[in-house]
Amino acid sequence: MNYSRQREIILETLKANVVHPTAEYIHDVLKKTEPNISLATVYRNLNQLASFGVIKKIEGLEQSVHYDHNTHEHYHFICDNCKKVFDIEANVAPDIETKTHDKTGFLIHGHEINFHGLCSECQNR
Repeated sequence: MNYSRQREIILETLKANVVHPTAEYIHDVLKKTEPNISLATVYRNLNQLASFGVIKKIEGLEQSVHYDHNTHEHYHFICDNCKKVFDIEANVAPDIETKTHDKTGFLIHGHEINFHGLCSECQNR
C-alpha cells in the first residue's frame, strides 16, 4: 500500500477515537482540520486499510459499518442504549474455536463475537 497523507490522517483519527467510529464520525472529526476531505475519500481509505489488515471493519453492529484500529483478537460489547462499542479480551472464551471444532467437526477459519446489553454508564443512569 502506497503512502497517502489522507490515509495517514484518517488512521490517526481512528486511533484517537477508540469508540469504534463510523466513517461518518471520522469524516465529521476531520472536517474541522481538513475541510476539503470528502466522505467518499474517508470510506475509500478505511476500506483499503481494512483490506490490508491494518484496521478491522466491524459489520453487523447496527446499520453503519464501524472501524477498529485494534487488530488483535478480541470481542465487542455493544450498549443497547448509548450504542457505544467496547473491546472485550478474547481470553473470556479461551479455545472457543478448538472446542467448537471438537463438538461440531466444523473447519473454522475465524470468528467474531458481539455481546449486547447495557454498559456500566447506562446502568448507573
